[in-house]
Amino acid sequence: MRALIRLALGFYFRRIERFHLERVPLSGPLLLTSNHPNSLTDSFVIGATVPRKVNFVATVQLFRFRPVKWLLGQCGVIPINRVKDDPKAMRTVADTFEACFRVLERGEAVGIFPEGITYDDSQLKEVKTGAARMALELEHRHHGKLGLQIVPVGLTFSAKEIYRSDALANFGDPIQAADFFEGYSERRKDCIKRLTEEIERRIQSLIVHLPELEHRRVIQAVKTLYLAERLASQSAAEAGGESAPQRGRELAGTRRIVEAVEYFCHADPNRFAAFSTKLALYEHRLARLKIADADVALFPNPKKMWGKSLLWAILGILGAPIALYGWVHRAIPYALVKWVVSRFTDPRHRIAQTSTAAIEAGIVAFGLCYGVFILIFHFFFGWPASLWYALSLAPASMLAHYYLRETRRWIAGLRVALVCVRAPLASRTLLRLRRELKEQIEAARRELAAGAKASETTVLAGPVDSSG
Repeated sequence: MRALIRLALGFYFRRIERFHLERVPLSGPLLLTSNHPNSLTDSFVIGATVPRKVNFVATVQLFRFRPVKWLLGQCGVIPINRVKDDPKAMRTVADTFEACFRVLERGEAVGIFPEGITYDDSQLKEVKTGAARMALELEHRHHGKLGLQIVPVGLTFSAKEIYRSDALANFGDPIQAADFFEGYSERRKDCIKRLTEEIERRIQSLIVHLPELEHRRVIQAVKTLYLAERLASQSAAEAGGESAPQRGRELAGTRRIVEAVEYFCHADPNRFAAFSTKLALYEHRLARLKIADADVALFPNPKKMWGKSLLWAILGILGAPIALYGWVHRAIPYALVKWVVSRFTDPRHRIAQTSTAAIEAGIVAFGLCYGVFILIFHFFFGWPASLWYALSLAPASMLAHYYLRETRRWIAGLRVALVCVRAPLASRTLLRLRRELKEQIEAARRELAAGAKASETTVLAGPVDSSG
């Protein structure tokens, strides 16, 4: 199942990066606590990333279909009944804890999502006490000598509902459950509260946590305008203090943007409001011209745009037969996956459930359809032609996807070139607004960095001793 899930994840995500995987102990009882932004896909990513078996806790609703129940049981998934699942059967929570205890006492790993349910947005919601209760109760049974470790995990998805997007699994330093065990017999609630708060703080440090959601638009705009270009010109050491993966460096950069936005919103609200107003004007002009921010950078050199468009037109003509071959075989399973996503996901939480539904449906739909295609081809042409045919299906399908994506970008590039020719004044206005916004962002970054450096110097210097 790990191999199958890795294969499915490899087809759905363009890249899954693992940051600080060395922090995960390879042996001994381990509790992995993660944020939960992407439904069942979160379990897939952690289970396929961690180099040891992880037994996940999942809602009992997944076990109601007998074949799925058998499969989940074979994979070590532990059912848990929540109040919303069946209030009359809440006694099964104790049974769930016992099942987790048996797994951990064998020195295995258990994965749990203390938020309880998944959400469409990436904001960390309230962390429930279940993980802390489980850890401390188990240590209590072993008088604080079990050695249970809790590893916080931060999952970040660049665009979880979009095929061929990126994912990052960011692992934190282990928490020793025994460090929070002292006085547990007398002050259980206090110990559980302290450990829960520590788990929440650690998870927040591994993801982009937005204290004020209304700032999300400004944060995303600053990322679009500034972060990609800065990371491109910045070494990994400058971005993360070590050789960090690309998504990890982007996470670190985004966190700094969040801190800066929150700081200037409270420290200089007038300046923040002026920036937001100019940003809104810039976005309004982009929407009016139906172009993206990334296209504005091409404005100064229309000849380069026309040359690039011509190059892509030639490549498009040459690649069209292979793309058509891929789409002929891809069309039916792709349509089935789209139907499953629209039919079996909750419209209120579709963003969070799309990748899970697409991965599960994709395994079945593409597996069955491609299997039927190969059998038909083999019937008419036999070996070894059917072997080469089978090997061609996956690459051709992937190429067909990228061909369509690049075709859309090529059309967008042509639109930008036309804007440059037909509306030169609008082009210059957009360039000016973009330049001014970037200058303000850079000035704010320097000011914040200077303030942080001055504060650090003050702390290091300490108070002056006038007594000599």
